[in-house]
Amino acid sequence: MNTSSTLTQRNILTVSQLNRATSRLLDEHFLSVLVEGEISNLAQPSSGHLYFSLKDAGAQVRCAMFKTRQSRLGFKPENGKQVVVKAQVSLYEPRGDFQLIVEHIEEAGDGALRRAFDVLKLKLLEEGLFAAENKQNLPALPKTIGVITSPSGAALRDILTVLRRRFSAVEVIIYPVAVQGDNAKYEIAKAIALANEHKQCDVLILGRGGGSLEDLWAFNEEIVARAIFASTIPIISAVGHETDVTIADFVADLRAATPSAAAEHAAPDQQEWLSRFVQLEARLQQQLQLKLSQKRQSLAWLSKRLEQQHPGQKLAKNAQRLDELELRLNQTMQTKLRHDKSHIEAKIAHLWQYNPAITINNYKQKQEYLSKRLITVIRHKLEGLNQQLLNASQTLHAVSPLATLNRGYALVIQQPSGQIIQSAQQLKSGDIVETRLAKGRFTSQVKTIIGDKVQD
Repeated sequence: MNTSSTLTQRNILTVSQLNRATSRLLDEHFLSVLVEGEISNLAQPSSGHLYFSLKDAGAQVRCAMFKTRQSRLGFKPENGKQVVVKAQVSLYEPRGDFQLIVEHIEEAGDGALRRAFDVLKLKLLEEGLFAAENKQNLPALPKTIGVITSPSGAALRDILTVLRRRFSAVEVIIYPVAVQGDNAKYEIAKAIALANEHKQCDVLILGRGGGSLEDLWAFNEEIVARAIFASTIPIISAVGHETDVTIADFVADLRAATPSAAAEHAAPDQQEWLSRFVQLEARLQQQLQLKLSQKRQSLAWLSKRLEQQHPGQKLAKNAQRLDELELRLNQTMQTKLRHDKSHIEAKIAHLWQYNPAITINNYKQKQEYLSKRLITVIRHKLEGLNQQLLNASQTLHAVSPLATLNRGYALVIQQPSGQIIQSAQQLKSGDIVETRLAKGRFTSQVKTIIGDKVQD
């Protein structure tokens, strides 16, 4: 077999052709990709282009970003920083190196936040939270404006400065909240709910100064968006700079480019209102003058008509009719008074028949009689009870042992049992006995027992 002849018959590519075909294939298949990884081997030669590797735990790929693409970078690329790149897949033909031609770079955190932003934005859009028909109109002349922001931020100073300049008479209530950090979303939602509960404000300004997407993230939280949507008080969103856009901007009744612009929208221009007042005053004066002129003409016409109808004669006729009616009225009143007086007198006479004074007097006499009788019965009853008590006392005294003792007898009690001795048989030699007399007592010890007599 002739090896040279076999190779000639095949389609043999040069290295350049192979690299060019591979590059074309990559360009056609991968129009644009998003790749996340860590920057390494970063280099920026004098041309201004950026060259680096993008790596993860298992692989790496070379990347190139030309100088013209770097103007929109919001941060400085550094080795070790986690990023997301938007790039075209390419092959560097002179060396046959697989690489990415980078169009845009953003920090990986921002990329994740941006994706979360897009997901929530689509969700709330489908629920109608951004719909124009749900937006509330701002009051033309608010009495009180509420400001929900950081008490130490420049945004608050800007808002207050504009409000003082535009309409210094408007009252301002500040709801201090954190505008970034983990608790910021809860504080903002709570402040919106509190303002609606108190119902002191005619419009609310929700805002803060500029910052990164992460700094502004509290205003992209769902809890804040739903609090804004639920508010019955119109809300102006003024978050960040003019180029910053948050979920709060879409839900709010009005989005302002800056906190200062929000204050411009919320407060009326006092000079403009003064001019309107001057114009209204002039129009009012014109209308008053016109009205007075019309009334003067009407009065002149009525006066002329009154003169033509000879009012003196009509007054004389009416005076006579008035006298007649006055006489009839007096007669009717006198008749009515006499009738009413007779009726009242009859009612009084009838009422005296039922006068309770007589009945009361009878009951009073009966009560006095019963009281005297009750006292007599109680006195007799007490005398009878006293006599019964005296008799019982005398009987008790007659049977009392004390009376026996008074006649010279004694009462002997064995100690310590307290038993009364009635017979010498109850005692034995050495017993202790107590002898109780009519007056006093004494203790003795039994020495000899003789029959029913005891010798001490």
